[in-house]
Amino acid sequence: MKLDGKHIVVLGAAESGIGAAVLAKVKGLDVFVSDAGEIKASAKAELISYAIEFEENGHTTARVLSADVVVKSPGIPESVKIIQDIRALGIPVVSEIEFAKPFSTAKTICITGSNGKTTTTLWIYHILKKAGFNVGLAGNVGQSYAKQVALNDFSWYVLELSSFQLDDMHSFKADIAVLTNISPDHLDRYNYQMERYVAAKFRILQNMTGEDFFIFNADDEVISAWLDEHPVNASLVPFSSTKILDFGGYIQNEQLIINIKTTTTMSIHELALKGKHNAQNALAAGIAARLLDIRTELVRESLMDFENVEHRLEFVAKVNGVEFINDSKATNINSAWYALESMEHPTVWIVGGVDKGNDYSELETLVKMKVKAIVCLGLDNSKIIEAFADHVQQIVETKSANEAVLAAFQLAKKNETVLLSPACASFDLFKSYEDRGNQFKQAVRSL
Repeated sequence: MKLDGKHIVVLGAAESGIGAAVLAKVKGLDVFVSDAGEIKASAKAELISYAIEFEENGHTTARVLSADVVVKSPGIPESVKIIQDIRALGIPVVSEIEFAKPFSTAKTICITGSNGKTTTTLWIYHILKKAGFNVGLAGNVGQSYAKQVALNDFSWYVLELSSFQLDDMHSFKADIAVLTNISPDHLDRYNYQMERYVAAKFRILQNMTGEDFFIFNADDEVISAWLDEHPVNASLVPFSSTKILDFGGYIQNEQLIINIKTTTTMSIHELALKGKHNAQNALAAGIAARLLDIRTELVRESLMDFENVEHRLEFVAKVNGVEFINDSKATNINSAWYALESMEHPTVWIVGGVDKGNDYSELETLVKMKVKAIVCLGLDNSKIIEAFADHVQQIVETKSANEAVLAAFQLAKKNETVLLSPACASFDLFKSYEDRGNQFKQAVRSL
């Protein structure tokens, strides 16, 4: 994508959009930012400081359609009219990551998956940072990749990539790609067609060569089926909880074993994060580190001293013997499954929000085993009530974090757990899953 003298329009003025605009300006390109909603005061101040033109609360269609390249926020769906108009004219649409890559010589470790990608991304970043790498953290976490490239380019980046970002990446190439797992998620953005969502995830492999590495979950049936049917240029590096692997990583007899160049072994009980899914995340992170020749001792140490992600199975407080866990980042069924599976005491489950085509039957067995009551936190809870009415003693509907926490606290007894693991997006009642998690934590601390 040759950009000299090009007119760049950035759609969306959140973290990625502001970063793309700053990079375009720093590189001497003509750039205009357009947002359908209100732009935050801090973002406006930043645009003004760089003398970047912008508009908010709507798009000037003619101005947007004059672009040579459009950098689109991953949150904007294809169904939006301005995107359809852009596509109809054949104007290239790219993500912030795709836009920024030609301006950087850094190598990239890119992580995607339906679940575990944030934890795995942060774990890999933690190991590389501890090993002394000149490394940046970006994508769905950390600061904007484009802004880091513009202001303080690194030698390496660890990038968490969503399917929405991957949809608008074409010439980008990862040096190491990680695919944690694939389960139904965001199907509303893919016309409820699982195969389109799977194809989006596998875009992480585009342009890779035999010198690059693809770390993947060999236990995942969707991933295995796709690999059986599609050739991959990158070197395959599997990890598994069930299979012994000569090259890759696996778990056997509660030992985590990584066979890359040498053998790294440690007890899963030494891992910083508990649960089967976190053992898999640790395998992926450890494999990436060993592919970069990071010492086995440092890898083992980093897998032990990593700190958990906010809003992912985050302990909030214990009130009158009731434990409160914030898992607001669980925005799909599979994430909620992992959370429920890790519960060790009778649980009051707070669930609900914007349904993304959820099949709650997948949680039925776990709910029968682990959940004593359900607190719905959403505007439309009909699917949840229908799915679980026969499996729990009580279901309560609430419309705010405060209401949900109070209701759950009344239902829970000493030595029981209240788990916020919504299995849904947050946008009916909250700005984001972070906002939902923060309001939940505030409500717990106000008890």
